[in-house]
Amino acid sequence: MNSKIQQVKQRFGIIGNSEGLNRALDVALQVAPTDISVLITGESGVGKEIIPQIIHHYSARKHNEYIAVNCGAIPEGTIDSELFGHEKGAFTGAQGSRKGYFEVADGGTIFLDETGELPLQTQVRLLRVLETGEFMKVGSSKVIKTDVRIVAATNENLAQAIKTNKFREDLFYRLSTVPITLPPLRERKDDIYLLFRKFASTFADKYRMPTIRLTDSAIPVLMNYSWPGNIRQLRNLAEQISVIEKERSITPEILTKYLPQNTSVNLPSVINTQNYQTKSSSEGTMDNDLIFKLILDLKQELADTKKVVAQLISGKSSFERPVEEGFVQTTYPQEVVPSSTTGFVHSKPTNDNVIYEETYYQEPIQEHEEIEESLSLEVREKELIIKALEKHKGKRKYAARELGISERTLYRKIKEYEIKK
Repeated sequence: MNSKIQQVKQRFGIIGNSEGLNRALDVALQVAPTDISVLITGESGVGKEIIPQIIHHYSARKHNEYIAVNCGAIPEGTIDSELFGHEKGAFTGAQGSRKGYFEVADGGTIFLDETGELPLQTQVRLLRVLETGEFMKVGSSKVIKTDVRIVAATNENLAQAIKTNKFREDLFYRLSTVPITLPPLRERKDDIYLLFRKFASTFADKYRMPTIRLTDSAIPVLMNYSWPGNIRQLRNLAEQISVIEKERSITPEILTKYLPQNTSVNLPSVINTQNYQTKSSSEGTMDNDLIFKLILDLKQELADTKKVVAQLISGKSSFERPVEEGFVQTTYPQEVVPSSTTGFVHSKPTNDNVIYEETYYQEPIQEHEEIEESLSLEVREKELIIKALEKHKGKRKYAARELGISERTLYRKIKEYEIKK
């Protein structure tokens, strides 16, 4: 192994020897001395945030500012102000002038995490910075020059986002001059046990307790799990076991209790890992997790409707007479003869040997107009959002958590559907 890569691992606490990891570190070291834009891709939890730190540390900018920005955590209405700054009075609440990250980090490096969440308007501003090194504050007409190196990261499939008009193609090519991909943990099987031991040792020191150790039979269970949450999930598991379990020797039975059995690489995390965004019939887009919920709801409603229809179209029924003294309990098929005037239905047994008849009441048959329920995913999505907001009394944070989407996405949907809450 390259000695410089080994030094990087020791300096930044990186554990693992997989080929994909070593390749990503090697490319990061090669591009660090340049000012080339870098796009880091990989699933959530693989540790993408460490690569821009390495690039900044081994560049000529290492003594200047390094700023990490989580684009998905900043509301759409304020992200331009956060990145580029604003002038006094530029918008409601702007009581003074403010410097943005691109002005503060002049001469340094900016790491834009979750770049796929950037609004289109902000993407246009970012493209100008990449091409000319210029930007304007919100509410200002003065052009400001900046010398900032941009390293971006995303767990989305930006090629798919371009097709759905969620991400600009020209910005994608400007950001991805050098792409770096970090492999998921399931493709680094030999590194899983090494990482677990490191985390177990770290939490033993943190909580001042003996280190947990896996038995020989538990190691294959750990290595063969799919780890959809990647390194973040493995770290959390090591911490849970370290704190909760009194026994320090972890058997397969103990380990299995902490591994979610309903989580699979293929269902439904194929959608989540690729993070495809599907375009709806309108101009907006719908998130896959919400579409998945809608499909399940529609499927259940269709099954219920089939049951009701089957009962309505049934033209015959069975009548069972209660057992009385001197009679034998018998079930007879009934011929139903409705009366449109009285509403009473005469049930005449079809068996010639029966000795009784029964009459029961049925509501008069009235013609009515069937109203077909809308199967539009857009309509169903709007209904789900309204229900979630009502359930949580308008609190968007909890409504977004209920729907399984980000608060920023919920804000966009409320604005798109003009929901008054």
